Amino acid sequence: MGGEVTKSSKREGAAAQRRFSHGFLSNVGVSIAHRLGHSAVFSRPVEVDDRPPVSKLLLPPEDAAEKSPPAFISVFLPEFPLRKFPAREHFQILGFIAKGSFGPILKVKDVCKEKIYAVKVLPKSDILKQGVLEQSKEEVIIQRQLKHPFIHNLQDCWQTQRHLFIMCDYCSTGDLYTCWLLKGQFREEEVRLFAAEMGSALGFLHDLGIMHRDIKMENILLSDQGHLLLSDFGLSRRLKRGGRAFTICGTIQYMAPEVLGGGPYSHAADWWSLGIMLFSLVAGEFPLAPESDHSSMLEKVRDFPFVLPKTLSSALNLLLTELLCKNPLSRLRNLDCFEMQPFFRGSSFDSYILQKTPVDFILELRTHPDWEARSARGLSLDSFENFDCDQILHSPSTPTELSPTLTNVGLSSAAEQTCKA
Repeated sequence: MGGEVTKSSKREGAAAQRRFSHGFLSNVGVSIAHRLGHSAVFSRPVEVDDRPPVSKLLLPPEDAAEKSPPAFISVFLPEFPLRKFPAREHFQILGFIAKGSFGPILKVKDVCKEKIYAVKVLPKSDILKQGVLEQSKEEVIIQRQLKHPFIHNLQDCWQTQRHLFIMCDYCSTGDLYTCWLLKGQFREEEVRLFAAEMGSALGFLHDLGIMHRDIKMENILLSDQGHLLLSDFGLSRRLKRGGRAFTICGTIQYMAPEVLGGGPYSHAADWWSLGIMLFSLVAGEFPLAPESDHSSMLEKVRDFPFVLPKTLSSALNLLLTELLCKNPLSRLRNLDCFEMQPFFRGSSFDSYILQKTPVDFILELRTHPDWEARSARGLSLDSFENFDCDQILHSPSTPTELSPTLTNVGLSSAAEQTCKA
């Protein structure tokens, strides 16, 4: 099939897709792993209800880097309440889970609760310099609304003098992308379960008016029982009824044609991304290789017929055809129509019934000897050799003693590349 990504190039997908958002990137299940950038905001046209960017005056002046003016704290309120990072005797830093766009994601243990969490650390100065304050706040506002069996749970968020912290459940089983790398391709009955769980999660989000805007395998974590958990709401957007978005953002191989074209677009774009994911899971390769910019990708998507493998059943063929309809108005774009597809005949969409049975074929993959190597995405511990958890997290109470930000943590050369249009 012309332009396809071969199985041998799956490992290159992470390097080919760059990320400039700071959503909750986690590659869990290993002591340290790195998400080379995948998603991107390729341009920033004004959306229907976008708020103006934060003034650069909120940033601490260069000659007063050790001072924290009130605005440097208050601007993050009320979404991020001010408090100290929990004391060492209450929170143990167990290691790194992943490298986000602005800082690390840490594996921590709450000693009192005897529970492990994942904590994303965001330097405030970077958030303001990159103009993503409202996006940071929107991420936690959205996640606080979401209580669903197939959506990753937000547990807490707060700020200290220099950093923001977002704490979520820790998922030791890993993510769907690692499973795909190890298995190659999934059987139709396995994909049917994935589709039902993600369809249920998407239907729930869209009923609340929320677009995820970055549906992909890397953003789907796995519960202890092997069920899917949609994560990373860093690009998510709330839309009022009839509202439209225009920002070109997401992961380029998964982006709907209307998103690549700069909009207008709405929730139907998420269903296209789901279609790309299901196609890749069952076929063992992406329908199209990624391009370096959204214009080239748009031309490719417009011209490509999205021919499906002949080995697929007619029911799955029909489902993917309707999800990958290039016209969003004709696309399968709601849960009711999704559930009525012949592919799901006899299947349950009750999330509580679905999660009762462990997903054995996923749990078996978790024991694969190559799991840690594949999930690490090529990152070594050397990338974090200069990072001092205690110095950063348990920061002094006096502003003059504040330690440097986490922006000194080095990225691999691949992660430093960008694909801004």
